[in-house]
Amino acid sequence: MTLIKTKIGRRSFIRTSTLASGGLVLGFNWLASCKNKTEEEFLAMPKEWFDMNSYLKIGDNGVVTITTPNPEFGQNIRTSMPMIVAEELGVDWKNVIVEQAPYHAEKYGMQFTGGSRGIMTRWEPLRMAGASARHMLVAAAAEAWQVPSEEITTENGVLYHKTSEKSAGYGEMASAAATIAIPEDVTLKEVKDFKIIGTSHKNVDAKDIITGEPMFGMDYQKEGMLIAMIVHPPAFGMTLKSVDDSAAKSMPGINDVVTIKSFKDDYEKGGFDVNAFPEIVAVVGNSTWEVLQAKKKLKVEWQPFDSYTETIKGFRGAQTKNVPAGLESSASHEAKMEELAGKPGKIVREDGNPKAAFKKAAKIIERTYSAPFLAHNCMEPLNAFAHVEGDKAQIAAPVQIPSLILPTLASSLGIPAENIDMEMPRMGGGFGRKAYAHYVVEAALISQKVNAPVKLVYTREDDMTNGIYRPSYQATYRAALDEDNNLTALHVKAGGIPESPLFANRFPAGALDNYMAEEWSIDSNITIGAFRAPRSNFMAGAEQSFLDEVAEASGKDPIQFRLDLLKRAKDNPVGEQNDYDAERYAGVLELLREKSDWSQTPANVHRGVSAYFCHNSYAAHVLDIRMEEGKPVVEKVVCAIDCGIVVNPDAATNMAEGAITDGIGNAFFGELTFEDGVPQKTNFHQYQMIRMSDAPKEIEVHFVENEIAPTGMGEPPFPPIFGAVANALYKATGQRHYRQPFVTKKQIVG
Repeated sequence: MTLIKTKIGRRSFIRTSTLASGGLVLGFNWLASCKNKTEEEFLAMPKEWFDMNSYLKIGDNGVVTITTPNPEFGQNIRTSMPMIVAEELGVDWKNVIVEQAPYHAEKYGMQFTGGSRGIMTRWEPLRMAGASARHMLVAAAAEAWQVPSEEITTENGVLYHKTSEKSAGYGEMASAAATIAIPEDVTLKEVKDFKIIGTSHKNVDAKDIITGEPMFGMDYQKEGMLIAMIVHPPAFGMTLKSVDDSAAKSMPGINDVVTIKSFKDDYEKGGFDVNAFPEIVAVVGNSTWEVLQAKKKLKVEWQPFDSYTETIKGFRGAQTKNVPAGLESSASHEAKMEELAGKPGKIVREDGNPKAAFKKAAKIIERTYSAPFLAHNCMEPLNAFAHVEGDKAQIAAPVQIPSLILPTLASSLGIPAENIDMEMPRMGGGFGRKAYAHYVVEAALISQKVNAPVKLVYTREDDMTNGIYRPSYQATYRAALDEDNNLTALHVKAGGIPESPLFANRFPAGALDNYMAEEWSIDSNITIGAFRAPRSNFMAGAEQSFLDEVAEASGKDPIQFRLDLLKRAKDNPVGEQNDYDAERYAGVLELLREKSDWSQTPANVHRGVSAYFCHNSYAAHVLDIRMEEGKPVVEKVVCAIDCGIVVNPDAATNMAEGAITDGIGNAFFGELTFEDGVPQKTNFHQYQMIRMSDAPKEIEVHFVENEIAPTGMGEPPFPPIFGAVANALYKATGQRHYRQPFVTKKQIVG
């Protein structure tokens, strides 16, 4: 049995545990409740809830409400997190109501959806909440029935004492349980005893989504609300000079035209205070159509800005960022990248004597891989509601990390942070883009200026041309082979605009005696940020493409080649900083080889394999391509994942399927280029997204079964798909692909 000390969160329990009508109340300082009325029709509502702003509340009829603190944008944590609590509580899932918590810094702490850390970081606290509640219910029943607590069992929200044949529902014991002291420690269930965790449960919001209930930021409405839209510079490297708004203000339905500056001059930015154009013009009116027409009448002059340096205080401490002046172009970017790629970089890791190994090599393979900027293109464009009245503000916006935008809001508005209330509607996609919530600050500043409630809405063109992008990257790999075609050394040098994508301590580091990793970067005024599996989404494709080419040169099967390297990393690893578990990595490849029937390639099908470790999980794919009239058709993808215990298999499978499809689309088509600072694509007629006809006809997802606590799931299946696509295309065409995107729009539509 697993014994866990509740005193880890004991202060949190005590702070929010409150007796309401004698009922049971449990909660952490970062977890609380807000009623989700859309669920009421499914259950008979209790006449009385025993709850005071707590995480877990029990009704007098045994119905349980469980709150999820993290924002939801499709990964289904609003279902999976409550499942964890319900498992340890021992309640029937059909008697559970799920509620979304609002933002509250003191109660919820870091309400962060990103980095595939949601379930991983909440796993122990959520289990502790459920187990502690169950312990207190059992203790209350034992006292009421005058029997030893060890003789009491629970099942589906009912307490049983077999000898006396007594039983009681949780609702009957809630009041008495509230008088029981919080236990110093609780026993958690063994994995083999799980009944809810590990079984598939449908999305608790499925009915509302299907029936079109208003639950997204774009749905938000409030009486007297005005619509606002922005006008930003047409090019990166430019800023506002002047505005002639006379014609726009005279248009029907227009309330005002205002200019806003997102940050105060002396404000020290945080890591997520990225904003491409902090000074913009906003048109405010009664309706979307009227505002759109007025935008066309604005006469705005823009001017180049001078280079500057700023200090950003992020998770890794304060960092200095240089922002150059000038209007940048993709052509000049490529020239600079080629120049730096040919010069020595910053050595991040060096094992053995790679220089000597390359001098002695019988054969050297050198390949350079590159990828362009990418736009996130969430299906729900950026939007935010704000109502600022005096020193108070009400916010409702789809954001991934609400706690990190609060200091910026408080500074920009000049009001106390505690006076800002924030609701978290469901997000229509995030992928890292909605971690950078400058649009929330913009909405609030517009509301403050026009003294009215405002919903700011970005058009698709605003969204696609406003940043924040996946950076442009380049990596050069070199492999040294001896006379028997054995790999003796590997050298990787990677960089990008404006950051390096290098992970120096990931595979195949640790699997080779001679290994070197270098990096470089180029400053830019084009704003970048997290994009699903940041940096990994490029490095996996480059690394796995290169390893396939080296395997071919070595005369080895691609999967076996990787397994041989991993065996070395497991049995006799080089270095002490390797950040992957070679045994788990190999386990994923072994499962993939079995489930894909790797040795039996179907007729007229060309297979590519790829595997990668990121966000504490391991994912591998075999992708089957068939060529049809010169165009690639993805027939099937088989995926193997080790992410520890899978809480909700259906949800985890859905995430893998989404990541695979998203990755194929970006590998085939994703690209954003610039000319004199101007993004060359502004909407979906130019920026090719994956269509149904491009998606895999079949996806199989298999999970490694173990009892390891859950790790990342939303991002890990995404990076390796790029390499699988590239390797399958090589098998299909005989041509290696070193530059993304791999398939042009012309090839697809023409």
